[in-house]
Amino acid sequence: MAETPRLICASSALRDGAQGVRFEAPGEAGPQAAFVVRHDGRVYGYLNRCAHIGIELDWLAGEFFDSAGLYLVCTTHGATYLPESGYCIAGPCRGARLVPLDIIEQDGGVYLK
Repeated sequence: MAETPRLICASSALRDGAQGVRFEAPGEAGPQAAFVVRHDGRVYGYLNRCAHIGIELDWLAGEFFDSAGLYLVCTTHGATYLPESGYCIAGPCRGARLVPLDIIEQDGGVYLK
């Protein structure tokens, strides 16, 4: 039997290129830090773990985007990621990826599947 998707936040909590929402995602070793953001009208979710050394990307809660709202950035070493794929385009982990989460948006909510 499939699990019921878990509500993360209201759709209205996410604006394009603006602050994201942090939450905990279940993992084999226990809960893991995660986040969702909106980019070009779509919602994306990833584990909050830089591909470089595994630290959280945001040093201010929910601040994942660069100042232009175009890229996700690790504030520790500057790794820069495409929001739609989690692919690292610049920085110490170029070519690596963030770990994506199965996120859906429906009925005014953002859910983890």
